[in-house]
Amino acid sequence: VADSPLCHAPQLPQASCEHPRRLTDNYNKILQLDPGQGLVVVCGSIYQGFCQLRRRGNISAVAVPFPPAAPPAEPVTVFPSMLNVAANHPNASTVGLVLPPAAGAGGSRLLVGATYTGYGSAYFPRNRSLEDHRFENTPEIAIRSLDARGDLAKLFTFDLNPSDDNILKIKQGAKEQHKLGFVRAFLHPAAPPRAAPSYAYLALNSEARAGDKESQARSLLARICLPRGAGGDAKKLTESYIQLGLQCAGGAGRGDLYSRLVSVFPARDWLFAVFERPQGTPAARAAPAALCAFRFADVQAAIRAARTACFVEPAPDVVAVLDSVVQGTGAELQPEQLDCGAAHLQHPLSILQPLKSSPVFRAPGLTSVAVASANNYTVVFLGTVNGRLLKVNLNESMQVVSRRVVTVAYGEPVHPVMQFDPADPGYLYLMTSHQMARVKVAACDVHVTCAACLGAADAYCGWCALETRCTLQQDCANATQPHFWTSASEGPGRCPAMTVLPAEIDVRREYPGMILQISGSLPSLSGMHMACDYGKDIRTVARVPGPAYGHQIAYCNLLPRTQFPPFPAHQDHVTLEMALRVNGRDIVWANFTIYDCSRVAQVYPQAACTRCLSAPWPCFWCTQQHACVSNQSRCEASPNPTDPQDCPQILPLSLAPVPTGGPQDILVPLANAASFHGAALECSLGPEDTFEATWLNASVVRCNQVALHTTLKTQEFALSLQLKGRPSQFLDNPQPPITVVVYNCAMGSPDCSQCLGREDQGHLCVWSDGCRLRGPLQPLPGSCPAPEIRAIEPLSGPLDGGTLLTIRGRNLGRRLSDVAHGVWIGSVACEPLADRYTLPLVHNLDPKMGPKAGGTRITIHGSDLHVGSELQVLVNDTDPCTELAGPPADVAVPRGRTETSITCTVPGGAQAAPVPVCVRLERRGCVRGNLTFWYMPNPVITAISPRRSPVSGGRTITVAGERFHMVQNVSMSVHHIGREPTLCKVLNATLITCPSPGALSNTSAPVDFFINGRAYADEVAVAEELGDPEEVPRGSRFRLDYLPNPQFSTAKREKWIKHHPGEPLTLVIHKEQDSLGLESHEYRVKIGQVACDIQIISERVIHCSVNESLGAAEGQLPITIQVGNFNQTIATLQLGGSETAIIVSIVICSVLLLLSVVALFVFCTKSRRAERYWQKTLLQMEEMESQIREEIRKGFAELQTDMTDLTKELNRSQGIPFLEYKHFVTRTFFPKCSSLSEERYVSPSKTLSPQGSGSAPQETHPLLGEWTIPESCRPHMEEGISLFSSLLNNKHFLIVFVHALEQQKDFVVRDRCSLASLLTIALHGKLEYYTGIMKELLVDLIDASAAKNPKLMLRRTESVVEKMLTNWMSICMYSCLRETVGEPFFLLLCAIKQQINKGSIDAITGKARYTLNEEWLLRENIEAKPRNLNVSFQGCGMDSLSVRAMDTDTLTQVKEKILEAFCKNVPYSQWPRAEDVDLEWFASSTQSYILRDLDDTSVVEDGRKKLNTLAHYKIPEGASLAMSLSDKKDNTLGRVKDLDTEKYFHLVLPTDELAEPKKSHRQSHRKKVLPEIYLTRLLSTKGTLQKFLDDLFKAILSIREDKPPLAVKYFFDFLEEQAEKRGISDPDTLHIWKTNSLPLRFWVNILKNPQFVFDIEKTDHIDACLSVIAQAFIDACSISDLQLGKDSPTNKLLYAKEIPEYRKVVQRYYKQIQDMTPLSEQEMNAHLAEESRKYQNEFNTNVAMAEIYKYAKRYRPQIMAALEANPTARRTQLQHKFEQVVALMENNIYECYSEA
Repeated sequence: VADSPLCHAPQLPQASCEHPRRLTDNYNKILQLDPGQGLVVVCGSIYQGFCQLRRRGNISAVAVPFPPAAPPAEPVTVFPSMLNVAANHPNASTVGLVLPPAAGAGGSRLLVGATYTGYGSAYFPRNRSLEDHRFENTPEIAIRSLDARGDLAKLFTFDLNPSDDNILKIKQGAKEQHKLGFVRAFLHPAAPPRAAPSYAYLALNSEARAGDKESQARSLLARICLPRGAGGDAKKLTESYIQLGLQCAGGAGRGDLYSRLVSVFPARDWLFAVFERPQGTPAARAAPAALCAFRFADVQAAIRAARTACFVEPAPDVVAVLDSVVQGTGAELQPEQLDCGAAHLQHPLSILQPLKSSPVFRAPGLTSVAVASANNYTVVFLGTVNGRLLKVNLNESMQVVSRRVVTVAYGEPVHPVMQFDPADPGYLYLMTSHQMARVKVAACDVHVTCAACLGAADAYCGWCALETRCTLQQDCANATQPHFWTSASEGPGRCPAMTVLPAEIDVRREYPGMILQISGSLPSLSGMHMACDYGKDIRTVARVPGPAYGHQIAYCNLLPRTQFPPFPAHQDHVTLEMALRVNGRDIVWANFTIYDCSRVAQVYPQAACTRCLSAPWPCFWCTQQHACVSNQSRCEASPNPTDPQDCPQILPLSLAPVPTGGPQDILVPLANAASFHGAALECSLGPEDTFEATWLNASVVRCNQVALHTTLKTQEFALSLQLKGRPSQFLDNPQPPITVVVYNCAMGSPDCSQCLGREDQGHLCVWSDGCRLRGPLQPLPGSCPAPEIRAIEPLSGPLDGGTLLTIRGRNLGRRLSDVAHGVWIGSVACEPLADRYTLPLVHNLDPKMGPKAGGTRITIHGSDLHVGSELQVLVNDTDPCTELAGPPADVAVPRGRTETSITCTVPGGAQAAPVPVCVRLERRGCVRGNLTFWYMPNPVITAISPRRSPVSGGRTITVAGERFHMVQNVSMSVHHIGREPTLCKVLNATLITCPSPGALSNTSAPVDFFINGRAYADEVAVAEELGDPEEVPRGSRFRLDYLPNPQFSTAKREKWIKHHPGEPLTLVIHKEQDSLGLESHEYRVKIGQVACDIQIISERVIHCSVNESLGAAEGQLPITIQVGNFNQTIATLQLGGSETAIIVSIVICSVLLLLSVVALFVFCTKSRRAERYWQKTLLQMEEMESQIREEIRKGFAELQTDMTDLTKELNRSQGIPFLEYKHFVTRTFFPKCSSLSEERYVSPSKTLSPQGSGSAPQETHPLLGEWTIPESCRPHMEEGISLFSSLLNNKHFLIVFVHALEQQKDFVVRDRCSLASLLTIALHGKLEYYTGIMKELLVDLIDASAAKNPKLMLRRTESVVEKMLTNWMSICMYSCLRETVGEPFFLLLCAIKQQINKGSIDAITGKARYTLNEEWLLRENIEAKPRNLNVSFQGCGMDSLSVRAMDTDTLTQVKEKILEAFCKNVPYSQWPRAEDVDLEWFASSTQSYILRDLDDTSVVEDGRKKLNTLAHYKIPEGASLAMSLSDKKDNTLGRVKDLDTEKYFHLVLPTDELAEPKKSHRQSHRKKVLPEIYLTRLLSTKGTLQKFLDDLFKAILSIREDKPPLAVKYFFDFLEEQAEKRGISDPDTLHIWKTNSLPLRFWVNILKNPQFVFDIEKTDHIDACLSVIAQAFIDACSISDLQLGKDSPTNKLLYAKEIPEYRKVVQRYYKQIQDMTPLSEQEMNAHLAEESRKYQNEFNTNVAMAEIYKYAKRYRPQIMAALEANPTARRTQLQHKFEQVVALMENNIYECYSEA
């Protein structure tokens, strides 16, 4: 129709329009049924969204004309608001919903939601017009009158109430921020119970703002109240309107958020919604989408809570009033008004927090959803952008149980609204771009069996038991009665099943009948006509005793004996299938077996007795009759075996190979052969080879003079014993049977080396003019003649080597070892390849079938297929497989194969049948492995369509036929006139598409198809052409007519078309008439690279339009139309604008330019000084940034090089200096009692021997030495300690003892830790007992913590059991620490030390240029240069070394670096100290100086003496220094870091000096730099050390498969068990428990104290760096989020970026531990016992016992009282035993210890 979006509708007669009207399509916007009035509401996009009311009975008739008239009155006055109902643009959304009238009220009402298309929106025409008919007349949401029987003047108006309009309209200024796109309007519940509320809902999107990258679409659900019951007041929009967000998001952060609503469907208690995640580019059609489900109860609760928070109990951040909406006013709400608001409160509300849901199902390109409930399932139908319908079945937990895909209209998107057929819910209506479809909700008949039917988990499908088919419930007779129809929700386990009793039937017994046990879902069979069906029309009567369900029993007669089936030739039984037939249909099946024991001896003569007694049915063996019977009474009275082991049988025997014809006696051992003793036997080795057998005793038989002959190289003969005269009766043979290997030296050995090489197989051959048997007196064979080479392939190769040589000849060695290291090509060694002597194997081939015409490319898979030089693949033993395709030519294996595969082309076959495939190497036998290829009937082509093509080709030709699933490649060519053949595409087994080839002329020509490289020939045509096959070309019964290419032009045949950018563009293309019959989809129109959408196609004209903006740099775009391969450029589009607009733009630009120049001059004048300062600052910043980058890069490269050298040194030297286990334990258990300085020092004379090794550190801990007590006291005290030890090994005593001590207030934390460590040492030999005690004490601790705050458990070490747990973890994790974590931890320590030493270090303050800890950062820019010094160490048997130092290093620092270089392979405890050595510099051949930190040359600055450095002495690069052990210790200086800072300094003065006015100009200038600017060095150090830290954390938090952490698994399972017993289900609590027990209790302690593990020096600076790393580890194990800001400490900020990744590693580690196989108590006890045994006798337990006794003595009364109060202790008299200990110890211990 003629329309313009800038004009009012023509139904408004008083309005005129000056804008031109154009022909416009009407896009339907609303189609709603009003059943109460018998109307259909139809609204379209033309005439500003005009609506019509049509009759439901005859939709072509208008029910109410517009403008409406009420005769005889005048026509009703029409207003624009009555006409502007729907959106007036094709792409703008509109939803509509007919609201039913309230009881007793007037007519229906229409709820409309329409996207704003007025001025300022993207839909408004792009011109200079400001006329907007939409804002005032078309609100976004409105409720309009539909009462066609009342006052027609009110029709479609929204002023339902006299006072106010019933609308929701966004303010003009806010429309840009609130672009609403409507998805659907619906009622819920659709049919509410009487007096129950019903609501109208609107699902919509608030679209993302254009140009705002952070802006995202928001999905909203709005609710409006409807009148309730009779006389209910109609609520106004602004009164009851409330909206809340719907958020569909997975767990992967913002990238897993689906922000845009696509389609919704209400279903009972749930709202199902499809959301999509909009893609960045419009090209991606299938955007990621997800299905989410929301409960309506949650919507209701959120709305009530929001109104409460807004009007009743105000709460912040819950709800907001939509200030962007035109609204009314109001005050408070009553509780009963929380659902729908009140008339005095005209406030539309928006709930701030969205309702959240996780995706139920994800798939790309979802467009629509419909939901139904069926048989305990929720069935979700999802439409897609490519015309498919997904059916997803959900269980009650909203989990996907099955899915199916149905193609409705390929390539056409499914409309967002789908509806079930109201008359038959078994069908679903849906629309695509060009069609409407009625789709059946389920295709049950595709499932043939009950298991497949119920296993498919299709909610609609079930098993119709008496019809034995899968159906919808309504399609099964009597489906409403129990057990006739079984739904999928019951599962395949409810399928009917039957068991036959007896299941095995003896063929020689009579049976009265059979019992059928029937289970599964079947109706009662009582009263039905039943029979047992044995197949082949053999049936017997069946009956049921009475009505029953579930497990039923039926009786049935066995089929007559005369109709028993025959036994197969090699079986003693036959299996039959029987079916129960009900009402003429078999409904359930079962198998039973008929057996015959007497056939066993015939079927298995070599093992008759064994097979008889091991048969699955009752068979008995009669020894005398040598027969198997089913009735034992038929046996004679002699003892008969009852077990297969008791059968008379030959025992397994291994025999050496024997030469052909050589007679020998064979002794055959027997078992259970007493009953045969003396019977005549024969030794049988084949049909013709029998020999006499002689009994030597009851268990051995001798085969006399066995002589076997063979003409083969070797041959095997199976040995058996048979009863003489009874050739079919044998003694049972073992499995595998005894074999005699016979060899013939004369066969298979063409030269000496092959002959003598047979000795390895036990063949006694000798070479004498051929290979012969070695005689008894002949000497052992000597050497063979010299090797003789007869051929070498190939004879040339590249100088680089790698050529694979094949050498052929004679006497080339007896075995591979003979020629290993013995083959030379000139002077170059050639190593024989052992794998070329391997045995190739084939496994399978793919594909396994192909057409008999041949051409199928098959791949044979196997192993070692690259060996040998000549390869053949034979099909059907004769036809070679051709075109072997293998690796590239430069790979050194024969072409046509790889190590694991061979690919070749199958030849043609004579007929459709399976044929063997043989792989032959070197023209020998087939490689082992059975391969079969199936020749199938050839593919058949039945038709091609269309049969016409333009001469340029490229038109898609559809080829129909059969058996295309075997086609691997297919091409199409045309005879005589055709150009290059084209490659086709196989769509499925019946369709192929081919682009037509180009042709040389316009004519008709025959078409050829080549399938798998073979010319296709119609088999019928070939049969007819046998007389003269040359006359007609094969396969040419299809022809293609070539016609001239189509010709196109513009409508006016112009070559240039002008177009203004921003305006819509529609092209009219004229087409010359042709006979090609092209379809619309075969045309492609492009303007430049932009596609022009084709709207209309007729025989002569094509209309297309462009919906996106055009733009090109050159301003010209070609208009091209394409059909197949034919391209024609018909015109050029010239892009240009209005000349007036150009002139105006030039003037405006000139004015702006002038103003800009003036402003720029003023600005430049005022900011010259600021600019200079800014430039200077910018240069400084750039210089600093460049320096940081350079420092990180250089530092990392240098550190990597140094660490690589260090790793090599570790491998070459003694390795990592691990402490022994005993020192590790004492330092970990008693950290205050065994500091490194107490144990490390050894006198310098012992430190460095000439070999550079030293003695072990002295053992200083009391637990590692002897128990030093006077001998006079020893007997009594040893007896007392022994008795006390037995008491501690009593679980009841020990637990009472620990609890009694812990209850004492003066038993402080230090005492508790000491007692726990002493107990660990005392019970170290019984770790399983110690673990049990620890667990019981932990249970008490957990009980105490669970009552308070369970998350605080194990956080600190405040009890005995917590320290016991620390010690237990240390013991159990030591092997992991040493074998897995030790190396990366040591490398990290070395890396930290190396990196710190790279820069300046202040010797007094310890602060350094490079560090991880801010407090230890040297906040000065100290210029330091490296110095490489040549140093010799007198007294050390090493050459001089080059040592790298910094010129700012003090002499003590230089000495320490020299000592580290010389002593790197020696534990630190054996190093000399820097104070004990002198350093001498040889400045020249005559001058030398002793270098010291302080001497007469030291410089004094600001009243302080500066320590001497290398720069102070001006020591040059490469200077020669000598270090020697000092004769006298220089104590004048002491330790440098202990010097008084008031008197001395090294690099920087103390910070308080900054306040003093007396300082040099140089220093004051230097101090002006902000110290914080050097914090970036922390990042530099961190980046350099990152790899080593990552390696350490990976080692700690990973699980080795060969050594899983059993103790961790055991203890974590214990924690989970305790949590479950106490009902603690919070996963955070369990995470905290695990973290507190392992990472924080053990690993953090180790990270902070490396001296517990290694014999190294831990400086204060390294300790500070390790504190930062330990803090990062603690944060990684924490579950609380770090709240960091600019004021946070740098120690936490430094690794803040890495913490989330480390947390994932921790959680993965805990998950891997949880997934490990649980440990039984026995397995754990065995592991603990092994740990105890590994380190037994390492500690003096008597010392530990004596120390524990001191606590017992100290708290003796309290312990006695606790023992008296404990019933178990009282019953076992533990208090008396304790008194005995005290009596033995009391008079001796203090006296003896005082003497000691």
